[in-house]
Amino acid sequence: MSLSQIETDAVGVDAAVTPVAQPGMVGRSPGRLAWARLRANRTAMVSGWIMVFFVVLGLAAPLVELVYGISPFEQFQDKIANNSLPLGYFGGVSGEHWFGLEPQLGRDIFIRLVYGLRTSLFIAVSAALLTTGLGIVLGIVAGYLGGWIDAVISWVIDFALALPFLIFALAIMPTVTARFYGPRDEIPVPFRIGVMIFLFALFGWTGTARLVRGQVISLREREFIEAARASGAGLFHILFRQLLPNLWAPILVSFSLAVPGYITGEAALSFLGIGVVDPTPDFGVMINKSLSYAQTDPAYLIFPGVVIFLLVLAFNLFGDGLRDALDPKSSR
Repeated sequence: MSLSQIETDAVGVDAAVTPVAQPGMVGRSPGRLAWARLRANRTAMVSGWIMVFFVVLGLAAPLVELVYGISPFEQFQDKIANNSLPLGYFGGVSGEHWFGLEPQLGRDIFIRLVYGLRTSLFIAVSAALLTTGLGIVLGIVAGYLGGWIDAVISWVIDFALALPFLIFALAIMPTVTARFYGPRDEIPVPFRIGVMIFLFALFGWTGTARLVRGQVISLREREFIEAARASGAGLFHILFRQLLPNLWAPILVSFSLAVPGYITGEAALSFLGIGVVDPTPDFGVMINKSLSYAQTDPAYLIFPGVVIFLLVLAFNLFGDGLRDALDPKSSR
């Protein structure tokens, strides 16, 4: 056998043994894999687009008002009958007033819902950012340091979880308001919103802190943390440069599921009269006022109820889809 034949046979054997790289076999990062799983979840994607639509609509409320041509405080008394109900069918729905008019005052429901959307999203997202940040710091410190620090933070978490939020909100809101304003003073809307965000932050950080603490306990003895200690890395570097990047998946899921909870919580406080009050557009205020007209003008109750239902449902379904996408063991 000649040398050329031997080389040809060797090349043929190598070609048979060595697999040929296929385009679909190219390695992908965990982020790309999570994005692929999320895109494959049709429910999550549809919910995500609905969520984006509501967020953009709320942010563009002044632009919507300019295009729509009606202010949220403008009254149309000439379209209200003597019985305080809007003229026309289904609460006065028309080409000029897409969702009809409010009974008695005659304000446009659609533009008030758009501004109410902005109010609810601002409070919910601000509270979620604050509670998530506070929960991350306390959870990562408690989980890594352990000892008496972990015991104290865990005790505070258990104590806060045992407190009834609604009862304390009913007590704290009037107390804080009376501390800064008199009984005849008009309380500014930013002050009310700030107190609501403070209440949510006071009670809402515990879930994120407990989640982060559990994750840190499972990570603090891993090899990369031991290597960071051996190299002389400081505490801040280990906590926020080594541990925190490995916690973003559960933190993002926790944040996405916290926002709809704060949306409903804000609406509940405003419904009870201790949050945002009229004439500021808000879901809770509109639903509270609409109960008096549930039989005579059901449209006034249906439109705010459907909008807040779709908003909360979209956030929850997207949060569930995000959790499945970020879970490497998920079969979806």
